[in-house]
Amino acid sequence: MTSALFRSKTRRTAVAAGAAVLGLVALSACEKPTPLATVTVGSNSASAEAACYNDGEGISQKKLQECFSEKSGKKVTVHEGEKVRVGVDPEIAESGWVMVVNGQPTMAEASKDTYRSFDFDRIFAPQQGQPGGAATAPKTAKVAIIELTGGDKPKGLWQFNLSKAS
Repeated sequence: MTSALFRSKTRRTAVAAGAAVLGLVALSACEKPTPLATVTVGSNSASAEAACYNDGEGISQKKLQECFSEKSGKKVTVHEGEKVRVGVDPEIAESGWVMVVNGQPTMAEASKDTYRSFDFDRIFAPQQGQPGGAATAPKTAKVAIIELTGGDKPKGLWQFNLSKAS
């Protein structure tokens, strides 16, 4: 009787140990999620993981350009006069970040804040159209949040597509 009880306990222990090992293997196969960036306009928010991220290491300009030219990014609609609020995880803020709209920098220097707001006019600023033509305000804006390393090298990129409400 004792030997049957001992075998039963041993079997349960072996099964529990096996389950624990399988659980650890499954967890180690998962990638760690990247920090999040969020864009909020009015009561609408969109959060995104990085389109490009090298786990804390710098990203080459070529790779950054490739990521920026992809047609990805969460969509957010903006009404005239609304503020565009950008929030980043503390990990991004600690490194410093900048915002680029349609390939043009919108900040004089990197921010270490977890939250910044931008006026509608700053996001949808008129841009020079055809040579000799009048400047026209774009209907859409591709916004990129770029995390920087200590040496101002790109470390991660988050993308959002903002469009003017009709």
